[in-house]
Amino acid sequence: MIKIGTDVLVRTYSAGVHVGILEARNGKEVTLSNARRIWYWVGAATLSQLATDGTSNPGGCKFPCPVAEILLTEAIEIIPLTKKARQSIDSVPVWKA
Repeated sequence: MIKIGTDVLVRTYSAGVHVGILEARNGKEVTLSNARRIWYWVGAATLSQLATDGTSNPGGCKFPCPVAEILLTEAIEIIPLTKKARQSIDSVPVWKA
């Protein structure tokens, strides 16, 4: 069981992939704080690798700014982030269009 307060990566059915701090979970509903959408990544072959190792190419990724809180209603995968991965993801510059 993944504990509340853990840094996680969440893959959803239709809202993409997000990283943040797990605040609550109720079935497929997941609330994250300090959350960033993983819009586009390079430097990791899979989401599992991204959650474990982070990205080897932070400059090539497109992660928008964090939001204070997000409710994801169709979570289908929750992977705890390692400290190494969280540091790597946090090093990705904020992507803006």
